[in-house]
Amino acid sequence: MVMETILVVEDDTDIRELERYTLSTAGYTVLEAEHGKQALEHLQSQHVDLIVLDIMMPVMDGLTTIKTIRYGMNNSVPVIVVSARGEESDIITALELGADDYVSKPFSAKVLASKIKAVMRRTQEADHHTIVQNDGLTMDQQKHQCMLDGQEIELTATEFALLYLLVSNKEQVFTRNQLITKVKGDDYPVTDRSIDVQIATLRKKLGQYGSRIKTIWGIGYTYKDQ
Repeated sequence: MVMETILVVEDDTDIRELERYTLSTAGYTVLEAEHGKQALEHLQSQHVDLIVLDIMMPVMDGLTTIKTIRYGMNNSVPVIVVSARGEESDIITALELGADDYVSKPFSAKVLASKIKAVMRRTQEADHHTIVQNDGLTMDQQKHQCMLDGQEIELTATEFALLYLLVSNKEQVFTRNQLITKVKGDDYPVTDRSIDVQIATLRKKLGQYGSRIKTIWGIGYTYKDQ
């Protein structure tokens, strides 16, 4: 059985050692980096199944690292942020840039291991279908690419995930809570209102296709053909 590889990116030696020990004990192969630049070098040269990433680091901080992975490298590798910056605004910024989950320091080793398993499971489930098409709309999950009538449109990580979920499950109605949970997990720290804002932005970016995202009043949203 091939062990999954996790890249731990942390400048604090003691915390990095704790994470390495926790993950090695859980059966993972662990790679280590002291900052974002080293992490990117690992990604370019080795296979990585998931990244555990600090935010406040020298050379290249965690937020810049996430942005580079998602938009510079078009890499969809799962990222779990582990940071002492636990304010809601910090968490939302990391998640909007493309992080899959967020753990605040000081953290429980058991909680971190549990979140890694959950993210890995969601990623494996998503890998069953990576490209979806509907008329002139094509979404490639692995490339994080959305094409509309042959033209690429720029979507944030959350916008892409929401649209991909809706188009992949055409005519299925999702409540706002279901959308939050399926896109970001049970602990996504936002309100239902944030989903409404994301949907409104998506409709605008999709132009004439935006009307295909239907509001089911009192329930949530669905995607339907015209």
